[in-house]
Parts: sequence; structure tokens; C-alpha cells
Amino acid sequence: MKDFTAPTQANVLDPASPLAVRGMTVSYGEKPALFSLDATFPAGAMSAIVGPNGAGKSTFLKAALGLIPRVSGEVSIFGQEVAATRDRISYVPQRASVDWDFPTTAIDVVLMGLYGQVGLWRRISGAHRERARACLDRVGMADFADRQIGQLSGGQQQRVFLARALAQEADLFLLDEPFAGVDAATESAIIDVLKSLKAEGRSVVAVHHDLSTVTAYFDHVMLINLTRIAEGPVAEAFTEETLSETYGGRLGAVQIDSLALSKTGPKPHPQAELRTLPR
Repeated sequence: MKDFTAPTQANVLDPASPLAVRGMTVSYGEKPALFSLDATFPAGAMSAIVGPNGAGKSTFLKAALGLIPRVSGEVSIFGQEVAATRDRISYVPQRASVDWDFPTTAIDVVLMGLYGQVGLWRRISGAHRERARACLDRVGMADFADRQIGQLSGGQQQRVFLARALAQEADLFLLDEPFAGVDAATESAIIDVLKSLKAEGRSVVAVHHDLSTVTAYFDHVMLINLTRIAEGPVAEAFTEETLSETYGGRLGAVQIDSLALSKTGPKPHPQAELRTLPR
């Protein structure tokens, strides 16, 4: 098992890290979903979590946030317990997990991101609505502010949820497969917004399924399959060796251009070709 961060008890829960985990174990009944996982994500970076289906990627985010129980393990957000840092975290779940038939508009969805600051019983002001519209504009959805969310395409819905996250003005953005099922234009728009958050000094951690774009999109990567296989800068941790260990026989052949995977690090516009054998 490759270990590029070599975490110890002294540095796993690094107070400078936006998200640090030590010994996380999660179980669904008698079936383990994650086992003794350690992770330390760097501040002000774009970090990816990759692994095969059922590897525990989404479970990791939910357990870190306390949305599902952990059997064991510690989690810190900027060196503090999660409960003390809720206002610094923004979470974007998988689009498939949301009830899109709920009768509400795009701007109302974004305004929901402000409830933690405004309070449930205080009135939404004109300034709040302006802020929500600015967030919709940032993701290219200002013209759809009053559209029912159920009438939007999958990519448009994902942009609205990202706008809601932006409205929270968090320091740490956790996203569960933000590019799943969206078109190329939406993916480009989302990655531009996420990179702008990084430029502002914020931290992004995203579950990601497309191996061919890891080197183009992210600075840091964690590969998991029930436990951590490798973690570190993309140029060091995202290798054919660690991919083979992470995916096993499910990744029958991986041919990735030397610009995308090299010991000297990723180059601009990496190209990748993945051939996956049937399961």
C-alpha cells in the first residue's frame, strides 16, 4: 500500500487542514464500508477522492460530516470538531439523492443556503435575494432564477446546487460527484467556479469518477477502496501502480498519456484513454 502523506498521530489531525481524519471506520450492519481510514487534505487546494463503485467515497464525506454514524475515528475541520465549524462547511450531495419534484424555484433553493445565517424565522431581505441572484449568475443560471427546479435539466440543477453552496460563503466545499450526469458545458462551468474558489484561498474536496480529468482538475488526490490506498499531490499519488492497486481487476487496462501520469507531475491539457474490462 502506497503512502505519500505518511500520516502519524501528530499530523493526521493537522489544525491547518480543512479536513483531517484518523482511523475512520464505518459499517452498514455487519458489512464494512470504510476501515481505519486516515486522510489529511491541504488547505487552499482542489482535492479529489477517487475509487471504484462501492469503495466508500460518498460514505467518507457523509461520515466526516456526521450525517451517518462512525464505528470509530476522529474528524477535524480546521483543527476543530465538525459541530463547531458548521458555518465554514458547504456540502453538495449527489444530485440523484435530491427530491427535484419539491415545488420551489431556483432562487429559493439558493436562499436555503442562507438559512444558517438568517435563521428560519427571520425574513429574507432584498440584500439576501441580491446575493442569491449573484450566486446564480456566477454559475450561469441568473436567467433561471424563477424557474421551478423540476423544470431544469440535470446540469442546470447541479449548477443551482453549486450556487446554493456559494451563497454560504464557506471555507471548505465538499462535493459528492459534482460532474456526474452533466453535459460538457456544465462541467466546464463548474470547474471554473471551483478553481475560482481555490484562487480565493478556499478548499475544495470532491468525490470524482472520471480518471481522465484528475490531473487537469485537481492538485491533491486520495485513492480509496474501503481504506486509503494512496494520498498526496496528484503528480506523486495518481500513478498506474496506485490505480491498479485501487481498482484491481476492474481496471483491466489503463493507458494514460505520459503527460497525465508522470513522476515529474501533470502537464497542461493532459490526455487519457481508459479501457475498462467488463465486470
